[in-house]
Amino acid sequence: MKEELVIHNKPKSNISEDIRTIRTNLMFTSSDEESQVILVTSSIPGEGKSFISSNLATAFAQTDETTLLIDCDLRLGRIHKIFGVSNDKGFSNLLASQSVVNCADFIKKTPIPNLYVIPRGTVPPNPSELLNSTNTKRVINFLRENFSRIIFDGVPINGLPDSLIMALLVDRVVLVTAVGYTKIDELIEAKKALEKIDANIAGVVVNRVNQTKRGKYSNYYE
Repeated sequence: MKEELVIHNKPKSNISEDIRTIRTNLMFTSSDEESQVILVTSSIPGEGKSFISSNLATAFAQTDETTLLIDCDLRLGRIHKIFGVSNDKGFSNLLASQSVVNCADFIKKTPIPNLYVIPRGTVPPNPSELLNSTNTKRVINFLRENFSRIIFDGVPINGLPDSLIMALLVDRVVLVTAVGYTKIDELIEAKKALEKIDANIAGVVVNRVNQTKRGKYSNYYE
């Protein structure tokens, strides 16, 4: 597993404490049912959504919740690289199969207790259309019955419809932004796009805050 799984590799670090705070906010600001399925996304590439989603999923697993992390960035997803699992088949292949009975064939166990992942899988020719298929909702409903918490790592919102499609199928959306990288108008554009479809925005995670000032998320990912 990569070093960016800070909450696993450095559980006493400030960053790990911050991730646990995000977890706590998601657990206790609404009922568990309303935050069972969570989408982590960003406005543009490079803000660190995969870092947040991976560490957040690990944080939930550490509370003995059976947790599933799904890479729904069907274009450039890298969850399989973070956890060191095979990407021979994954979420894209599951959706394309038009079935839910074989979900177990696509779920991979990680070295972290209670944490499982479904990697991206084969890059499809039509990611948006695949996510917008009726099978996506069927798969999510099936997985709800088998996991306490499901975290989706989505694509950036601006310029692509993928995460807006997924935002309509999940309980809550976490929007990641990066200090000194994300322009305010890009963040506002993403937030407005989510609000336009009445997505349930849980909050915004500010990444790459200078550690000398806040002791939080700096230098941890691309």
